[in-house]
Amino acid sequence: MLIGYARVSTKEQETHLQLDALAAAGCDVIHQEKRSGKELSKRPVLNSILSGIGPGDTLVILKLDRMARSLKDLLTIIEMIKQSGADFRSLSESIDTSTPMGRMMTHVVGAFAQFERELISERTRMGIQAAVARGSKPGRPRGMSAEDEAEAVRLWHGGMVTNKSELARRYGVHISSIKRAISRAEATAQAELFEA
Repeated sequence: MLIGYARVSTKEQETHLQLDALAAAGCDVIHQEKRSGKELSKRPVLNSILSGIGPGDTLVILKLDRMARSLKDLLTIIEMIKQSGADFRSLSESIDTSTPMGRMMTHVVGAFAQFERELISERTRMGIQAAVARGSKPGRPRGMSAEDEAEAVRLWHGGMVTNKSELARRYGVHISSIKRAISRAEATAQAELFEA
């Protein structure tokens, strides 16, 4: 049986392209998951497939990055599939573990995919460091001034306001700005308490 697996990282993203490709490849059943690929243990649909797959089955995906974010995870998944007596196929990379060439290509392509992700991460880190050296402050600008944040935190901790939404309306910001201000103040207080 050909078992298709489609994955996107967030609920806002869609799997249409993957579903169409898997259907065109002749998959008998197609599963989809809207979860990050960072942690294998937090992907219940994939784990369910892996626990139920067996001899004569082939797990089919559109691209390797839909299956795993690291070479280690990719090899772990492929080993689980192999131990169950099933095979693995990636449509974009033309990998099929039912052949010796396919097994070798899995390792090669997985290594290059991980290398590319690490390069992107390194470039991003270097870009942020360069921006900081030029005096930029990376990240989203705060919605409130330091004075407004301090006042909002005093109101909250003093019990004068018991609803964060009310505070957000008072300062004309989103509630997440109020939550971040309170969290920052609590973290600072904890650090000062720890240092004392």
